[in-house]
Amino acid sequence: MTTSHRTGHPSVLLLGLHRGVLELKVFFREWDAVAFTFALPVVTLALLGSIVTGVYPGSDVTSAQYLAPSMIAAGIAATTFVNLGAGIAGDRDDGTLRRLRGTPMPPAAYVLGKTVQTMVVVAAETVLLLAVGTVLFALRLPTDPGRWLTFGWVFLLGSTACSLLGIAVSSVIRSARSAGAVTQLPNLVLAFISGIYFTPVSALPQPLLVLGSVFPLKWMAQGFRSAMLPDTILGAEVVSNWEHGRTALVLAAWCIGGLLLCLTTFRWRGRRYR
Repeated sequence: MTTSHRTGHPSVLLLGLHRGVLELKVFFREWDAVAFTFALPVVTLALLGSIVTGVYPGSDVTSAQYLAPSMIAAGIAATTFVNLGAGIAGDRDDGTLRRLRGTPMPPAAYVLGKTVQTMVVVAAETVLLLAVGTVLFALRLPTDPGRWLTFGWVFLLGSTACSLLGIAVSSVIRSARSAGAVTQLPNLVLAFISGIYFTPVSALPQPLLVLGSVFPLKWMAQGFRSAMLPDTILGAEVVSNWEHGRTALVLAAWCIGGLLLCLTTFRWRGRRYR
């Protein structure tokens, strides 16, 4: 067992992992939440993929195949920013955070536990979306290890950035009842201005394209498309290349910014306890 050399107590990492296991058990016991979390992006992909038709000029990529990587990004954002933010706000509202604050468990272990639970859920959700895209819309999975490497770092940076932003936004939520309203609206707006529901993304008006490029969701979706679709689809993009360097830079900047927001805004006690 990993222990602290000074106190003999378990390390923050070990406590965080144990907390993550507990969070996963709690999550999977709530079958309605599990069903909604996994079903929302899958049903959206299935419906939109069935509605949009056609093949892009100069490529053999269909509209549904183009949509699939974007829906993976949207699913990650919903599970991290929306669900994580609402979950922490609920813990704060019902006094769970206040009680945990009085235990020997370091605050960082709680945050790590929530992050572990979220990363496991988004990983499972991503696998499910890939399976649905492959079965329903003949999405071709990458065979090049380099493309899987791109998929991996976009997944890690994007999930981390959105998770940190979810933790930060939890401090804005006044109560568990208002959590859905506070998180769902900005998430929906970001999905539209990031081109998630548009095939191709170049169909978006220029002002929305510029605004969407400020936020991480646009870059996550573009990064996943670069990993899963052939370069012949670049004619449907607003860029002449996949801009991997810029994608990594923007997502990393949001990770740093999200961390700073967490450190400066996170509250352990609800307003009613002040």
